[in-house]
Amino acid sequence: MPWIRAGGGMTAADIGASCDASLRRLQTDVIDLYQIHWPERHVPAFGIVYYDPTKEKSETSIREQLEALAVLVRAGKVRHIGLSNETPYGVHEFLRLAEQHGLPRVASIQNPYCLINRTFENGLDETCHRLGVSLLAYSPLGFGLLTGKYDATGIASPEAPQGRMAKFESMKKQRWGRPEALVAARRYNALAREHGLTPSQLALAFCYTKWQVASTIIGVTSLAQLDEDLDAWGTTLSPELLKAIDAIRWELRDPAL
Repeated sequence: MPWIRAGGGMTAADIGASCDASLRRLQTDVIDLYQIHWPERHVPAFGIVYYDPTKEKSETSIREQLEALAVLVRAGKVRHIGLSNETPYGVHEFLRLAEQHGLPRVASIQNPYCLINRTFENGLDETCHRLGVSLLAYSPLGFGLLTGKYDATGIASPEAPQGRMAKFESMKKQRWGRPEALVAARRYNALAREHGLTPSQLALAFCYTKWQVASTIIGVTSLAQLDEDLDAWGTTLSPELLKAIDAIRWELRDPAL
């Protein structure tokens, strides 16, 4: 990916240089949580459903990545390390190698989790629970689909709100841009309104009911949106509403896969 760090990979030199650059940009001496954003190997992610061993290629090994991160921890530049967009195998392997070689232990995983993408529940939740890794749920609002802003126009119409879904063509062709994702989002958004909630409140409150979720990663463009998102923390979902959510889920299972 030449548009990210000029195509750099995950060698020890790459990881060290990236950390130093992050420290400069943040104007700080230490980073609390430093995460590997995606695996340095072929994985079924970002719309890829099945693992294909023929797509494997030579990359920096997990042990080498851990050893590079250990250098940063020992230097006091990083306090904790985490993963993102990982699989059950990846989480287990990072922890196995850390224990075997006395390297830093992964503290968290940042993966998608929301009403229209609950794939974390397909094995990753057990892996993380048993190994003590916390989920930081990203896209809890489904890239904006679960805010209701695309309900009327869809994402492809010229009248669609100018968020990332409407702005970037690539976003319309994967995961959140799939037609099935909008169909499901509209159902959840309508359910929220039927119960006197905003779509955002329902989507976030749902995440907060789940034992799998340690925290959600939200993005806002206004104080009003921030207030609405914060209100969701104190929102209680009734057993009836949770049952209705599951009914939609089993009818339209993980459309933003």
